[in-house]
Amino acid sequence: MLLEEVVKLFEALGGEFFTCPQVIQSRITQLKAVIFDWDGVFNSGTKSKEIGSSFAEPDAAGTNYLRLGLWLLTGVMPKVFIITGEYNLSAFQLAQREHFNGVCFRFTEKMKALEWLSHCESIAPQTTAFVFDDVLDLAIASTCVLRIMVRRRASPLLAAYVKQNHLADYITGCMGGEHAVRETCELILGLGNCYEKVLYHRINYSEQYQQFLSAKKSIVPRFFTWQCDKVQEVFPT
Repeated sequence: MLLEEVVKLFEALGGEFFTCPQVIQSRITQLKAVIFDWDGVFNSGTKSKEIGSSFAEPDAAGTNYLRLGLWLLTGVMPKVFIITGEYNLSAFQLAQREHFNGVCFRFTEKMKALEWLSHCESIAPQTTAFVFDDVLDLAIASTCVLRIMVRRRASPLLAAYVKQNHLADYITGCMGGEHAVRETCELILGLGNCYEKVLYHRINYSEQYQQFLSAKKSIVPRFFTWQCDKVQEVFPT
């Protein structure tokens, strides 16, 4: 599909490009990592006492397709992390099930998590996409090469601020809890001109997809939290 056709589809959905799509397209082949915020991104931010906030299967599947697409584009398995200020069992469960590289949780100052990942996991902001929704995420957004903001109709002033200060490249048409993660994944794959390739390999369970899946399943997630003024690796329970 041509770039112009992809852009029209996402604009029709309500998405808005803050950066020229051609520029975004040029950055996608540089991506080696994707970082997701949790609350307001994988969900609406509504919580329950037992599990915190949830995720949806179409979004989880989207992360798999995104990783496959970037793997096909670059030949390298992209690293995937969640950075959240809270303790969310569903985030841990998704990371374990989908073999993300890890979760950084209870980081009220999220830049500390990114600095830790840069130091210990070789996560370089200039090769990292960041998917976010709120004020606490803006410090990370200011550093990453590709920034996708999840729309929230209740925050028009925040969206205007982000646009004016060039802190995002695209704002989703869908909100958190409406499959904004799936929109983000398909956007990157569409602009990267590899969506059809991803569908082909996944539908046919091709040898390349099996190689990708094996590599993904070998990843053991790690969990980091901020305690006593330092980062500690823990296994959440």
